[in-house]
Amino acid sequence: MNPLESLREEQRSAFLYRVCAAAEEGTPRAELFRRLAGEAEAQGAIWRAQITARGGGTPVPFEPDARTRLVARLVAWMGPRRMRGMLAAMKVRGMSVYSTSGGRSEPTHAPPVAGAPLERRHRGLGSGGNLRAAVFGVNDGLVSNASLILGVAGSGADTRTVVLAGVAGLAAGAFSMAVGEYVSVRSQRELYEHQIALERDELAQYPEAEAQELALIYAAKGVPKRQAEQVAKRLVADPEHALDTLAREELGLNPADLGAPFGAAASSFAAFAAGASIPLLPYFFAASSSALAVAIAVTAVALFAIGATMSLFTGRGALLSGLRMLALGTSAGAVTWAVGRLAGIAVG
Repeated sequence: MNPLESLREEQRSAFLYRVCAAAEEGTPRAELFRRLAGEAEAQGAIWRAQITARGGGTPVPFEPDARTRLVARLVAWMGPRRMRGMLAAMKVRGMSVYSTSGGRSEPTHAPPVAGAPLERRHRGLGSGGNLRAAVFGVNDGLVSNASLILGVAGSGADTRTVVLAGVAGLAAGAFSMAVGEYVSVRSQRELYEHQIALERDELAQYPEAEAQELALIYAAKGVPKRQAEQVAKRLVADPEHALDTLAREELGLNPADLGAPFGAAASSFAAFAAGASIPLLPYFFAASSSALAVAIAVTAVALFAIGATMSLFTGRGALLSGLRMLALGTSAGAVTWAVGRLAGIAVG
């Protein structure tokens, strides 16, 4: 990035920091954002001096572009917490202060030390998250396709039409989920790659300022100021570990959670398709007269099993979770059956 672009980045960040501070007025986070605005302005002054030294003249005063003004209005309306993803993309640091329980500015974990096991501890947590996502994907496919099949069957359509609708619902839903997951993960990765490249440049240009920003964020999370400054300086002294930490603490991004886009898309496709196939398979193996009844029975068992499995992630009782999921799925199916029945009568 050339000095003029870097200057504009810092000016835009300072502008948005002050918008965040105004939106958080009366809270400890307001002071954090004001200080971060000051740090951004100081970093901008470094770039301004470089431009002048290279004979580039004096840059024109900063005027926020349309995108920046739009984000500023959204922040003023909805607050920085709800806009933290968009703000991170606009190079606004400190969004990790919103990654705490109850909205308090307490540290989610102790500040890491470069090379310490804490940094490695975060890696490997993805397996639990992937399993949870798979269970929810199967549930989405099961409920949506079972509801579709019941709706079409309720209209009085013949078995061939019901099967055709079920296959179409499986394919459409699975591809939709896969595309959505690919775009989501790809966007997250592009954001991370762009922001981490900016952080790498800034660490090389002004490591002291980056350390100060990091110290401010730790202090806002409740770490004593002196300790926060010491930890931040030690981290910035080791650029590779510093980049990982800056991604977490300044951007609110966890590199370990950035899956591969194609892998995420394939997993989402497979999970949804697996769930969607459950109410559809009886139509291929059971007699036409009993296929619907078998599909309903199989779907009910699967709903209970999925609900019970979800209790592993919630800590609730398996029986209660299973019954709750069964009740929710039954309600969805009953409503779509009724809608299909009414539509079939109206069309007939």
